Amino acid sequence: MKLFAAALAAVSVSAPQDDRGSARRESVAPPAVHAVAPPLATYTDDVLFGDVWERPQLNKRDRSFVTIAALIATGGVEQMPGHFDRAIDNGVTPSELSGVITHLAFYAGWPRAMSAVGVANRILEKRGLTPVQTPDARLAFDRVADAPRAHAVTGGVGPVAPALAAYTNEVLFEDLWLRTDLSPRDRSLATLVALTANGQAEQIGFHLDRALDNGLTRVEVGETLTHLAFYAGWPRAMSAVNAVDVVYRRRDEAAR
Repeated sequence: MKLFAAALAAVSVSAPQDDRGSARRESVAPPAVHAVAPPLATYTDDVLFGDVWERPQLNKRDRSFVTIAALIATGGVEQMPGHFDRAIDNGVTPSELSGVITHLAFYAGWPRAMSAVGVANRILEKRGLTPVQTPDARLAFDRVADAPRAHAVTGGVGPVAPALAAYTNEVLFEDLWLRTDLSPRDRSLATLVALTANGQAEQIGFHLDRALDNGLTRVEVGETLTHLAFYAGWPRAMSAVNAVDVVYRRRDEAAR
């Protein structure tokens, strides 16, 4: 309640005044939300956009990146147009939008990625930003460093689904993860968002280690989970917190 009260106070201080001196500002929540669920409209305006989106622990570009990754991963098609537009305004490039859609085809499924393509095409066409130019370059692949992961997949997945093991090693990690349309840090961030948003906490450990190695900070991870509580729900964010805590404890113990 302290955060909510602080958000309301901040909004009331900064809101423009009408001719009678009353606080007045444009609502982010659509009219239908005010008509059907007025408290939700208040939380949308005063907490989500009045406070969460203004928190400095993630810049606006990263908040947009996290949001569009969550929408793609969960199939939130109706919410995509506004947030894709907002993401471009906040500095996400067309190539990065293309990259996160492509990446999440592997981590959330082709149907959700294809649905996102249709929305993105309309937004980018309207802005004169199609066709999207994506780099063909790949990062260098360190086969020695990747060997433990590859062996684990071959040994653990191979006996049950040998083709899945092969695609995991040869397509996912030896190609997709090396594409330069997303930085390694952003690719890890998109993966963590998808795993959290879809409630796949058991997959977070490996990818959180990779994300931290790729430059994502603990502060950014914490703020991403906070942001996702609003876009994927509290239960999934809380489950992710538990998985993240296990990784932090292990890394801290190993550093002693």
